[in-house]
Amino acid sequence: MRLGSIGTAMVTPFNHEGEIDYEAVTQLIHHLLENGTDSLIVNGTTAESPTLSEQEKEQMLAHVISVVNKRIPVIAGTGTNDTRSSIEATKIAERLGADGIMSVVPYYNKPDQEGIYEHFTAIAASTVLPVLLYNIPGRSGVNMTSDTVIKLSKIPNIQAVKEASGDLVQMAEIINGTDETFKVYSGDDALVLPLLAIGGDGIISVASHIVGLEIQRMIQDFNDGKNAKSASMHQALLPLFQAVFSKPNPVPIKYYLKKVGVPVGDVRLPLVGILKKDSFLDSVLDRFRQVTRSNME
Repeated sequence: MRLGSIGTAMVTPFNHEGEIDYEAVTQLIHHLLENGTDSLIVNGTTAESPTLSEQEKEQMLAHVISVVNKRIPVIAGTGTNDTRSSIEATKIAERLGADGIMSVVPYYNKPDQEGIYEHFTAIAASTVLPVLLYNIPGRSGVNMTSDTVIKLSKIPNIQAVKEASGDLVQMAEIINGTDETFKVYSGDDALVLPLLAIGGDGIISVASHIVGLEIQRMIQDFNDGKNAKSASMHQALLPLFQAVFSKPNPVPIKYYLKKVGVPVGDVRLPLVGILKKDSFLDSVLDRFRQVTRSNME
């Protein structure tokens, strides 16, 4: 699974009528390709996937695959809390030409570890595509343990995990217990540098919509042994990472995208967008630009 250092969990642009704006989707893809994104994750949490119909998800994925045209990998979010529906979505993603799928731990019904293992085993068996596991207990209501991830990593096409538990000990256990070809990605922007320090591989990012180049510089400096420089960028990025999640995702990142000239429209209910100027978000972005100007020279 060639995710690179930064996979961007892409937002879904909407028009004034609340429908997917495919012209804006194309513009957003070009923006991300030019600003540090190594791979795209489509129809994930940041895409407001719970509000997208199955037809919309299929059309969105097909459009992104067509526009990207194999320049970087496109990973389809196909996970649900129903194994059969997840398998069907995975088969559609494979037919459309996705480079892999991301599947979240089943939410709401709170399966035990055996149920989680069997769920992902069945999905992996249904496809030849690489599988990115997605652990986010804050949304799913249950944590996929390191032991379960390690066990699942033995299945050949389960090749990576997006860890959004916020638990660096758990991430370290996964890194220690899996083959070196198995990739561990942070699902939290603020933890990418700490994860790299314990042997992780990168970030499935939201903030990369607007600071992808800065995150890439931080990662490159770390890989080059320039620890002080990477730490300095990490400190500069932290307030922005926190601001991006100061309201329900993807409300702040859509606000920021519009501020930097990338039109993505508003969010769908039950989320509520920012209709007026937000002085807090503006001040964080302005301060970030001042602090990082010298770091990027």
